[in-house]
Amino acid sequence: MNLVDRAKNMILTPKTEWEVISSEEPNTGQILTGYVLPLALIPTIAAFIGYSFIGFSFWGRSMTYGIVQALIIFINAFLSVLIASFVIDALAGSFGSQKNSGRATQLVAYSMTPVWVFGILNIFPVIGWLGTLLGLYGLYLMYLGLSPTMKTPEDKKIGYLLVSIIVLIVIYFVIAAILSAILFSIFGLSLLHNIAP
Repeated sequence: MNLVDRAKNMILTPKTEWEVISSEEPNTGQILTGYVLPLALIPTIAAFIGYSFIGFSFWGRSMTYGIVQALIIFINAFLSVLIASFVIDALAGSFGSQKNSGRATQLVAYSMTPVWVFGILNIFPVIGWLGTLLGLYGLYLMYLGLSPTMKTPEDKKIGYLLVSIIVLIVIYFVIAAILSAILFSIFGLSLLHNIAP
């Protein structure tokens, strides 16, 4: 399945797409390089353009800030998928699910599809939050994907989903905070003053 078809099907026909995914042999490297990488470039490039050339009320425009935002989004995409997959796989037994790191990677990566696709809205930083809001559709995708990928019993899906959501949120924000602190320091930026030229 090619990237465009997979992303389109995940958003428009997720139930049938999860069945297709469940018949595939998971390959973490291929998922990361063939799916996560190109899709994560959508919000990354959009954020770079948005923050570098269009601007945001508090920050104004700044090429440096655009670079920092792009790096945070891009690095976080990979680390979030890897770490969340590891934790979700480790928790599988607690929810009557099968432990399988490749399947956990499928679950997390494909559930993140709307976050990356709708991340195109980062091109207009003032409405970039709408992309995040639309990206919440990924939580529903994860719910649908639990049984086909992790073989989660119906009566355990809600609990597993809630724990998975908490894991994803915590991982995402912790990684974002760490990357922000490091990159803001490296690039000499401050959160406390306007960096617009």
